[in-house]
Amino acid sequence: VEWHLQNVNIALFRMCCNLFFSLQEHSIETPHGVLHVTLHGTRTTRRPAILTFHDVGLDSKSCFSPLFKFEEMQEIVKNFTLIHVDAPGQEEGAAAYPAGYQYPSMDTVAEMIPAVLQFFNFRTVIGVGVGAGAYVLSKFSIANPDSVEGLVLINIDTNARGWIDWAAQKLSSVTSSLTEQIVSHLFSQEELSSNTDLVQSHRERISKASNLVNIELFWKTYNSRRDLNIDRNSSFKCPVMLVVGDQAPYEDAAVSFCYSLKKCKMLLNLPAKLTEAFKYFIQGMGYMASSCMTRLSRSRTTSLSSSYSMDGSRSRSRTLSQGSQGGQMPPSPSQTMEVSC
Repeated sequence: VEWHLQNVNIALFRMCCNLFFSLQEHSIETPHGVLHVTLHGTRTTRRPAILTFHDVGLDSKSCFSPLFKFEEMQEIVKNFTLIHVDAPGQEEGAAAYPAGYQYPSMDTVAEMIPAVLQFFNFRTVIGVGVGAGAYVLSKFSIANPDSVEGLVLINIDTNARGWIDWAAQKLSSVTSSLTEQIVSHLFSQEELSSNTDLVQSHRERISKASNLVNIELFWKTYNSRRDLNIDRNSSFKCPVMLVVGDQAPYEDAAVSFCYSLKKCKMLLNLPAKLTEAFKYFIQGMGYMASSCMTRLSRSRTTSLSSSYSMDGSRSRSRTLSQGSQGGQMPPSPSQTMEVSC
């Protein structure tokens, strides 16, 4: 009997946890079409929600589940409502669009987000975007500065495709399948060469997707994006943290973007330590002041720091934090951080 009661208590506890941190799926009508949105956690409006937007070839689940299920991220999950937005037609199991369907532009997709905030009655959000999602959230933030308290932009490329890029893309579309084009967008050449299990799983998932037509439309729309035209005199009104993987396809673009901002923090080559960096970022906005920090050094205040390998030689991995003066400090040793998205 005691064993039975113990199991019942455990079951009730798990049920309460599932209800408290349940996933609620919604189809939200916007002026430009329907968005699939997943709400995670309690719908409290005392703090800004964390709103995520995924990259091409991914959906909110495949892009952000590993990050927000990470053990050390649970402190954030328990303190904030998570709003995961899927780009039109990109959610898992979405019906394929008919032939001739006009997919919304990147600008139009960004204009769909205010309806999501209104639906859940959130005044402000902290945006977390990857690749195409980072571009969309940037556009949204520029158009709605009072609605965004902070941005975490991962592997962002703010520039439109130039003629050389356009020609290379056209050639790639002839010589490579859609799946290979997108996989090359998501992973570095080093990762593609090593052909890890992660690369293979994404390749298989994309190639077998029932909404592959929709993915192709989103891919073409992203490649038709315009320049963000961000400069020091016309910058974001909120703090921005840039994250890029070392040797990622868009590393140079992200670094250039960092220097175009008045004030940003940039992290290269991050894994689980993105969680700690994210906590610091949130603390900088006045939230989670009592959160325990254990992984990152609290003394990272230089404008530009470079990490070194164990033998003392300089490596490509580095951590950038650009201050408002835009000056550069001499490189100093710091820990290497990595992230996988």
